[in-house]
Amino acid sequence: MPIDQKLLIILGPTAVGKSNIAVRLARKYYGEVISADSRQVYKGLDIGTGKITHAEMEGIPHHLLDVAETRERFTVTKWKELTTNAIRDIHSRNRLPIICGGTGYYIQALVYDIDYPEVPNDIEEQASLEKQSPEDLYIILQKLDQDRASTIDRMNKRRLSRAILIARKLGKVPVIDTTPKQTVDSRSDYKLVGITLPIDELRVRIHNRLVSRIDAGMIDEAKKLNENGLPYERMDELGLEYRYEAQYLQGEITKERMIEKLDIEIGHYAKRQMTWFKRDKNIEWYAPDQLEIIETSIKKYLLE
Repeated sequence: MPIDQKLLIILGPTAVGKSNIAVRLARKYYGEVISADSRQVYKGLDIGTGKITHAEMEGIPHHLLDVAETRERFTVTKWKELTTNAIRDIHSRNRLPIICGGTGYYIQALVYDIDYPEVPNDIEEQASLEKQSPEDLYIILQKLDQDRASTIDRMNKRRLSRAILIARKLGKVPVIDTTPKQTVDSRSDYKLVGITLPIDELRVRIHNRLVSRIDAGMIDEAKKLNENGLPYERMDELGLEYRYEAQYLQGEITKERMIEKLDIEIGHYAKRQMTWFKRDKNIEWYAPDQLEIIETSIKKYLLE
């Protein structure tokens, strides 16, 4: 099957080293990278989200970065549309599209051609829900949809409230058919490559990366975002780094407590990512240092 019918997906939990592997594969197999990260789509969320730098790209074109303003609500439907267009554009130039990221429902929506229904936002009902604590909202969601509860950010009241509204209107998220099939358009097939590490090793990477990002100016980035009009409330909605930086900048927690909370919560996030991905039996799993084995598997796929 020619290259213009191939699609490679590199996925896995945060901090595992997906971006470096995607760049290496793109250089080897004449590819371009498409980000599958629900926060890296936003302009200005750079250090906090670990957005790849131009130097780290090594000349490889990257797509679906910086395509939305931070005040926007960027949806999986929009990502799927833009990504489908990017894949077709990359194929038209006889290059290999390489999707890389950790936002599982983005990847799943594309690979298995899932159309998530748009549920109109009930502002009054959501505002009423958000008056409750995250803990209470999580309990409500568990009763409505345990699967969604197992992967959601338990401290994000906006996402919890939104998930409750969707579950009340649509019921539980349906079980996804992961039977291998063609996707994106009638000419494409795909290969799912997962990168993972034991959770203890991953937590060490998460901590070291967090310290590195703080040294690189992550807190100053958050401060400038707020000074340029991004409300603390919206920073809380964006989750993880931006949530706890907002609390620190408002004097609600110390810097030490911010780092402690981020270590814990990013670790929880990585576990939620793996919970999502492990449901898909089509994913081939590797450690990040198994590059030769990964490349052999991909070469075989590209020559099929």
